[in-house]
Amino acid sequence: MSVSREDLIDFVHDEARMLDEGRYDDWLALWLPDGHYWMPLDYGQSDPLLVTSYLYEDLFMLKLRVERLKGARTFSQKPKSRCHHVLSRPFVDRMEGDRFETWTQMHYVETRLDEQQLLALTARHELALVDGRLRIANKRVDILNCDAAFRNIQLLP
Repeated sequence: MSVSREDLIDFVHDEARMLDEGRYDDWLALWLPDGHYWMPLDYGQSDPLLVTSYLYEDLFMLKLRVERLKGARTFSQKPKSRCHHVLSRPFVDRMEGDRFETWTQMHYVETRLDEQQLLALTARHELALVDGRLRIANKRVDILNCDAAFRNIQLLP
């Protein structure tokens, strides 16, 4: 299978839609088993392991997060939080063999009851073509004003 720029752009938009619609099991199926979701704490942070991050989660931790969000006894999610991603057109930065990278600016809104939080973000996706399907190898989400104080981010930007 050959992957076009449009395929990569559609993938990024489809992923955001899954999150907006709360289709977390479909979203988890996009991930490679050794993938990581990283949200750095500092602007320009280059190390997720030796420097504190908002989150640096492997697939196991992402599954736990999704189970918590879906759980009947998760009282902090009654009523459930909702999110909305507004994406710019993703840039395709690398297309080499079966590995790809995209860079996307977005606004992310998360709401629950009468509280709403708006974040300006940049998402970097490292994607891989595995068995004819695009999968997420790694995802990095940088918050523009990462040095500000935030309420809890319940969902996944």
